[in-house]
Amino acid sequence: MQVELYEVIKTRRSIRRYKPDMVPREVINRILEIATWAPSGRNWQQWEFMVISGSKKGELARSYGRVVEFGMPPEGKRSPEQESFLQWARTLGGAPVAIVALTRVHGQPGTRKMNLESVAAAFSYLLLAAANEGLGTCWMTGPLNNEMELRKILDISTDKEIVAITPLGYPDESPEAAPRKSLDEIVTWIGFEE
Repeated sequence: MQVELYEVIKTRRSIRRYKPDMVPREVINRILEIATWAPSGRNWQQWEFMVISGSKKGELARSYGRVVEFGMPPEGKRSPEQESFLQWARTLGGAPVAIVALTRVHGQPGTRKMNLESVAAAFSYLLLAAANEGLGTCWMTGPLNNEMELRKILDISTDKEIVAITPLGYPDESPEAAPRKSLDEIVTWIGFEE
């Protein structure tokens, strides 16, 4: 499914309900290959990806469920929206795959920032490539609130920094676009009146 770039950008949504159908490995490889074409600081291409399915994906989801549940009222006192969000967290919406983006740990703050920004660029490309393939994703950092457990589940060494996580699968919902701020609210023009 080939779609014009601007259309893919404008129609991509964060998906929280997925069909159980497995995404073919060749499609995942295509998406990851596109992610590697992102710009990176010093052209270090400092991204790494873990592609997770099966029981490990289930463990990752349950770990996130515990994070979400910790910040909620006790069972029986939750709103329907809270219960729905907790169910999403515990299952990653039923997605058959999760992808974790990582980078090397770096002690110098400027280089660390460069590495995180480079991986974020690659992660954006990944989400757009997935949308172009008719797949859903959802940029997540919430699971990092239980990073120690996440590292243990996925056997991530301390020389790696976890940047973001996304479920990946065929969408089982079509959410509307959230409103966007106007350019007048977010853009400052300098020197154009000279």
